[in-house]
Amino acid sequence: MSSIKEVARLAGVSVGTVSNVLNRPEMVAPQTRLRVQAAIATLGYVRNGSARQLRAGRSRTIGVVALDLANPFFIDVLRGVETAAQPLDVNVMVFNSNKDASREAGLLETFEEQRPLGVLITPVNDSGEEERLSRLVSRGIPVVRFDSSAPHSRGCAVAVDDVLGGRLAGRHLRERGHRRIAFAGGPFSVRQVRERRDGLAGELDPSDVLTVIPLPDLTVATGRVAGAELAGLPPAERPTALFCANDLVAIGALQEMTQRGLRVPADVAILGYDDIDFAAAAAVPLSSIRQPREELGHTAALMLLEEANQPAGHAHEHRQVVFQPDLVERASTAAP
Repeated sequence: MSSIKEVARLAGVSVGTVSNVLNRPEMVAPQTRLRVQAAIATLGYVRNGSARQLRAGRSRTIGVVALDLANPFFIDVLRGVETAAQPLDVNVMVFNSNKDASREAGLLETFEEQRPLGVLITPVNDSGEEERLSRLVSRGIPVVRFDSSAPHSRGCAVAVDDVLGGRLAGRHLRERGHRRIAFAGGPFSVRQVRERRDGLAGELDPSDVLTVIPLPDLTVATGRVAGAELAGLPPAERPTALFCANDLVAIGALQEMTQRGLRVPADVAILGYDDIDFAAAAAVPLSSIRQPREELGHTAALMLLEEANQPAGHAHEHRQVVFQPDLVERASTAAP
């Protein structure tokens, strides 16, 4: 690899002039700047970002630990993170914990060694990594939880009111006349799944029948399992509506029940959660509880960067931001 000294030698300028071209080009005369840029192109010079950060004393990178990158919800959240980071010339490094607590612990240990500008994370367990996250903060690496709450109000967090989301689902399905309703989701160790189920249950009357279908994961494949279970029930016992913990499960259930001859929504209405792009594009467009995905990521990143750039000696005021979901009604829950 070529060095900045070789660029300076080829261009016939000082190392300082090359540095100015790279960092403060407006300070260099146009002809000199063109000569340096030509030397850079000829040598294929690429600046050493790590060395630059060491000289500056801080990183220009934030780390993101997403819970499940197979879920398009997190891709949309990351788009919001990037819209906040790019104007400030901050890089975003994304990692997938894949809902694995041990993998998450390893990633946090790496961050502790690499010292990024800050860390955004959706923890596998809302309190399981509290000690390690606190250690990052003690080393001057701020942490903001997204799609998650901060236990005991320690640190900043951005979340969505999932209990309200569940209640919106229950209210909508009851207004459509459904009194036998199933909920498909899991694992219930995930706070979001529990709260969506609890919100649904809180909206039902004592005479209503709630069937819970526990799933090991929130994927299209497990949604097909839920769909098969419902399709296998006698019509008199089958729930007339299915609320799924996310849209991937809802899409899988829709596929399976349609293949088994059930009509959606005439035989079983289906309601998802997240309102990912695939929900509207399904064979029967899915009703869904919408979360402000990009806004969630954008807000979390801005909060992190605000804390990371806090002047020395100034105490940062931690905030808990909770967005409100809303219902998007489509054909999968349409009234008869």
